Amino acid sequence: MKKTSIISTITMAFVMLLAMNASAQDFEGLNKSPMDAASFPSSYKVSDKLIKIVYSRPQLKDREISKLAPNGEVWRTGANEAPELTLYTDMNLGDTKVSAGTYTFFVIPGEKEWTAIISKDLNVWGSYYYNQANDVARLKVPVTTGKDVLEAFSIAFEGVDNGVHMHLGWGTTRVAVPFTK
Repeated sequence: MKKTSIISTITMAFVMLLAMNASAQDFEGLNKSPMDAASFPSSYKVSDKLIKIVYSRPQLKDREISKLAPNGEVWRTGANEAPELTLYTDMNLGDTKVSAGTYTFFVIPGEKEWTAIISKDLNVWGSYYYNQANDVARLKVPVTTGKDVLEAFSIAFEGVDNGVHMHLGWGTTRVAVPFTK
């Protein structure tokens, strides 16, 4: 009888061990284009934001921007999912009023100017399913050249008198997208 009890206990412990291993979570390695966010105001201590964007940051890794974000083609503005742009107040992109809410942000790169696009589509992976009919606003903005080389695609906001500029930078390419109140 004792022998049966010991075998039962060992069997039960073995089954529980297997069950625990079966439900263990496997974690993938780090994403090659990690997700990041930028907002204005940028201080994490300020909860009253005007604007925020969540995006992924691809790295150049000795590649040309023109190969990763080809001129004349809609680009997801980063990597992986297209960025989610949240306006916490109504703002203008150019002459177009954009209501407070969450949108997807695309661009069309060009040699001398980029077209910034706010789309009402959400949960979009890449730009493969981009649909121009869902554009909320578009604005062409000039390209400038920075002094420093940015290995990782980066977005930062700068407050200006009448709103906020969203700065996009990668390599030495710089683009400022003006949002006004």
